[in-house]
Amino acid sequence: MLGSGFGNIFKTAELKKRILFTLALLIVYRIGVHVPVPGIDGLALAEIFERARGTILGIFNMFSGGALERLSVFALGIMPYISASIILQLLTVVVPHLERLKKEGDQGRKKITQYTRYGTVVLSLIQGFAIAVGLEKMGTVLDPGWDFRLMTVITLTSGTAFLMWLGEQITERGIGNGISLIIFAGIVVRMPSAMANMYRLLTTGEMGLFILLILIILMLAVVGVIIFVEQGQRRIPVQYAKRVVGRKMYQGQSSHLPLKINTSGVIPPIFASSIMMFPATVAGIITIPWLQGIVDSLRPGNFLYESLFVGMIFFFCYFYTAVTFNPVEVADNMQKNGGYIPGIRPGRRTADYIDRVLTRITLGGAIYVSAVCVLPSILITRFNVPFYFGGTALLIVVGVSIDTISQIESHLLTRHYEGFMKKGSGKIKGR
Repeated sequence: MLGSGFGNIFKTAELKKRILFTLALLIVYRIGVHVPVPGIDGLALAEIFERARGTILGIFNMFSGGALERLSVFALGIMPYISASIILQLLTVVVPHLERLKKEGDQGRKKITQYTRYGTVVLSLIQGFAIAVGLEKMGTVLDPGWDFRLMTVITLTSGTAFLMWLGEQITERGIGNGISLIIFAGIVVRMPSAMANMYRLLTTGEMGLFILLILIILMLAVVGVIIFVEQGQRRIPVQYAKRVVGRKMYQGQSSHLPLKINTSGVIPPIFASSIMMFPATVAGIITIPWLQGIVDSLRPGNFLYESLFVGMIFFFCYFYTAVTFNPVEVADNMQKNGGYIPGIRPGRRTADYIDRVLTRITLGGAIYVSAVCVLPSILITRFNVPFYFGGTALLIVVGVSIDTISQIESHLLTRHYEGFMKKGSGKIKGR
């Protein structure tokens, strides 16, 4: 039973400890969201964000979990870390030194992680300065000047560094991916206020009951599509021949190579959103009329924003899949273990076949991610509903939930529990 499956969580001391540790760090994160940077006129800042709903600034605020509209110590959120990760992953393709580090195993990954941390600090300094200058231009600073700018830059950079540490600790000692869970917590915690706002719109007559029902049905449909596709796989049949190891002979067996439809998960919309925020950061430092015009046109629902967003989602779907899945290595490992795909010659032909199949299903995955992220946002912004009910937020919430549940289930299964499902009904498939 599902209920008894969840009850098994607390029967495993290590799993219970990991979950409680994760919850404790997420609570620390939510407390930090309410610690403001000194020297800000809170009322003036609240008015600005009330007008900025549905803009790129509103998206930035969503990813920070509401910390930006309060200008708390976590106002930059985890986005500088994500941006640094994008830059490092792109550089691993063109910089031989980073490419060698990537192939060196754990030691190489640790070195790349260290470079990512340094990049996070640099980007946080730039974005922190942009926010400080932008706030002075908006007239929300009580005592503008270099004292305020330096204090804001140091505070925001320290907050992002602390968040980065929290995320790494959750990944290492907790359950789930720490960075994704921080973004997940920032979105989920705002759901009650979003529902209260929808109720206010309904009672004041600004939104009709029919429109509300349509939006609820749309959200449930999007959630259903996300769950269905995230667990979808293309299974390539693999046959293993008889082989002799020492004095034992192993019989041939049939298996399959599972290729997920959406291999990259929630990474493409997060990466794409991070890149889309860059013009707004630059516009906060340098006053250039044409750049300000571009920033003004980057509103969810506008053709320019949605076109760029979809293009970046496609790029990161293919790029992240290429970074995390190497068909040549898979084909070589398969050949070493005596495996082959029926009708396909082992070696290079197998690698080409896997790559061709992966390219096709990644196209379907990219179309799915783009549709989930863009179509609901276009419809919802027309009905003046809070943006964090959009497709990007739903994809992150559902995707991270599936991933975390699958990790919990893996811990249960290694200790001979049946997971969350009834026996024989299948297991949750994680990324």
